[in-house]
Amino acid sequence: MPQPSIDAIHAALATVNDPEINRPITELGMVKGVDVQDDGAVQVGIFLTVSGCPMRDAITERVTSAVLSVPGVTGVSVELDVMSDEQRATLRNQLRGHEQREIPFSKPGSTTKVFAIASGKGGVGKSSVTANLAVAMAQMGLSVGLVDADVYGHSIPRILNALEPPTMVEGMIMPPQSYGVRVISMLPFKPGGVAQPVAFRGPMLHRALEQFLSDVWWGDLDVLLLDLPPGTGDIAISTAQLLPSSELVIVTTPQAASADVAVRAGTLAAQTHQKVAGVIENMSSFPCPHCGEPMDLFGIGGGELVASMISAELGTAVPLLGQIPFDVALREGGDAGHPLVLSTPQAPAAQALLSIAETLGRKPRGLSGMALGITPAGR
Repeated sequence: MPQPSIDAIHAALATVNDPEINRPITELGMVKGVDVQDDGAVQVGIFLTVSGCPMRDAITERVTSAVLSVPGVTGVSVELDVMSDEQRATLRNQLRGHEQREIPFSKPGSTTKVFAIASGKGGVGKSSVTANLAVAMAQMGLSVGLVDADVYGHSIPRILNALEPPTMVEGMIMPPQSYGVRVISMLPFKPGGVAQPVAFRGPMLHRALEQFLSDVWWGDLDVLLLDLPPGTGDIAISTAQLLPSSELVIVTTPQAASADVAVRAGTLAAQTHQKVAGVIENMSSFPCPHCGEPMDLFGIGGGELVASMISAELGTAVPLLGQIPFDVALREGGDAGHPLVLSTPQAPAAQALLSIAETLGRKPRGLSGMALGITPAGR
């Protein structure tokens, strides 16, 4: 049997993507060396970004599988090493393309669509809606990131089962992925875990959000979603300042009391100069399991009322993106870390979420903040 070619082995390694960065390990400088024995056995040295890399087993498995596919290879052994500080600094600059801290989504030319999911009050299912929309968009083939911007009441990690701590590379945060969504939250940065409260005032909240946007390596995202805390406080204002091209999506329930409060979350856009992409009505009517009659547990018409009132206040048409029927399985999926759009995609609530995700995910980015590459006449 002919000895395997070194070039063929390197070509095979070029097909192996790092699980966190999703780029070829050859491009990232992670291949330390390749040694081919006379009997066809291959030894591959791989640099990990950090010694405690949570994806070490996945990397070993991918490298082994890729090299074994090369003709003439009789066996593969993978030796793991750790990058030096200099190598990590080089990798950080390679991924960022710059040394200074900056928010990529606010740069001219960014094609990432940014949606800030907001509500007037808590308890309307905003986080469950946000998480399911993110997963649904990822299932559409989009590259999706999700910022759990509800610093005090972070719940996204549980809903998406994204409880693994992020990997740190020279001050750059590599966010964990769950169901194809890159997720960042305050939870892994609390030494006391879930039960530890976050006692931040306004400037600290702003700083936390800024770090989530600038210090995290998001890659090339199609869509970035932010799960905002309820109301019109510090994070809502900071989002508008840090992400001026972001669009608001307002979540409400059908009841009038919820709608009244939700309107204020939407009309904040008049002061922050944001667009409102639309309104989502959660916990809408659902058919009685016994007789099939619609049951309006939380009233009717709240979504349409919010959309019409925000439209009148802003002087622009704000659509009702969809009405999500009340479904216990949506809550159960959040508690279990298995979103409804994956566990029961045929459910009416899941279908409503998938439809909304399609509308937002395929929505054009728009020209706000974009560099058009044209020069006015006379210059």
